[in-house]
Amino acid sequence: MTGFTKSNGITARSGITRRSILRAASATAVLAAAKTAFPFGVRVAEAAGPETTRAVLGYIALTDAAPLIIAKEMGLFAKHGMPDVEVSKQASWGTTRDNLVLGSQGSGIDGAHILTPMPYLISAGKVTQNNVPLPMYILARLNLDAQGISVGKDYADIKVGVDATPLKEVFARKKAAGQPAKVAMTFPGGTHDLWLRYWLAAAGIDPDKDVETIVVPPPQMVANMKVGTMDAFCVGEPWNEQLVNQGIGYTACNTAELWSRHPEKSLAMRADWVDANPRAAHALLLAVMEAQQWCDDMANKEQMADVISKRAWFNVPRKDIIDRIKGNYDYGNGRVAQNSPHVMKFWRDHTSYPFESHDLWFLTEDIRWGKLPPETDIKAMVAKVNRQDLWKQAAVELGVSDVPASTSRGVETFFDGKVFDPGKPGDYLASLDIKRIAA
Repeated sequence: MTGFTKSNGITARSGITRRSILRAASATAVLAAAKTAFPFGVRVAEAAGPETTRAVLGYIALTDAAPLIIAKEMGLFAKHGMPDVEVSKQASWGTTRDNLVLGSQGSGIDGAHILTPMPYLISAGKVTQNNVPLPMYILARLNLDAQGISVGKDYADIKVGVDATPLKEVFARKKAAGQPAKVAMTFPGGTHDLWLRYWLAAAGIDPDKDVETIVVPPPQMVANMKVGTMDAFCVGEPWNEQLVNQGIGYTACNTAELWSRHPEKSLAMRADWVDANPRAAHALLLAVMEAQQWCDDMANKEQMADVISKRAWFNVPRKDIIDRIKGNYDYGNGRVAQNSPHVMKFWRDHTSYPFESHDLWFLTEDIRWGKLPPETDIKAMVAKVNRQDLWKQAAVELGVSDVPASTSRGVETFFDGKVFDPGKPGDYLASLDIKRIAA
């Protein structure tokens, strides 16, 4: 496709189509074309060249995968000497995990747009077949904020929001009647699972005892709510907006209302791939970081919606994407927010930097809910998986001046600053959460 604009220092297209780049006769031709099209040039490729021009990256049809898609569509991978990068749709997070284990040599994938805790769970062998560890690296954070917790229209009268307390009595009655409420998330121990659990537990609802927690792939959430197989779910966009547009339910809260500027997805790679291809990994980071800058520019949102909504990527109506990526939220229950500060962020507020303290919070929550054993040395895990050092190298290459001075960033607002009562269901590590987030 053609017609991309210049924004945020990223010139896109300039008359060069993706097809023409990919059809270039050689890597030399690719690099020459990219040097003409993009102001940052192709310094990595010129200096030494990536060890390989190919990588297979997985993604789920979620708005926060946009940087990978834009990097592919705009030729940013080719610009940095990686013209043969494939961005491959995955059916579920379970499929993503399985294909990471296979690797591209086994017809799988080398890296992915992924729920931030998953590389840790995979590295520890907690979610892999036969519990075989697969070392992973997190290279960057892809986005902050803007996941959603939605409920079915049957709950419209109780107007549940950030406070899930109105559901406690209703769910208790359903359980007593032998039909416990079903709440869906996308992967056990993943971000959506943890947001949902924190939201329920804060209202005194035990997600392991008071409701039935089920796993549903993101693209199947709305269809399952439509046929009545669930009462609530937590997932990323565009599925919460689609639910509202179809009149099936409403958004109780944007997850940024639980924790403002919270981390969400990451770019993660198999450790062996990065170790074998350090210059290629660097090139991938450069391309994705440039794409993050482009995605974050409000002037590019219309174009971004046009691209990712296409059949080749999400195959969803553009209207299910466009409003919320601009920060305009119709929650579907009479509540409307324009220019919300909780809009999905791709670059601002140090989005891309993989803060170690953020990873510590997720791992603490996974201990809290039994996804990792209590004796887990989470600081040692973070030291192995989080590669903020590689991010900083890429930032230097891109001329990024605003690099965080610390690997830690605390929680600015989490449930309005309230510290949960450790006596509530599932909150026995609440004080530990606060200490580790602040570390």
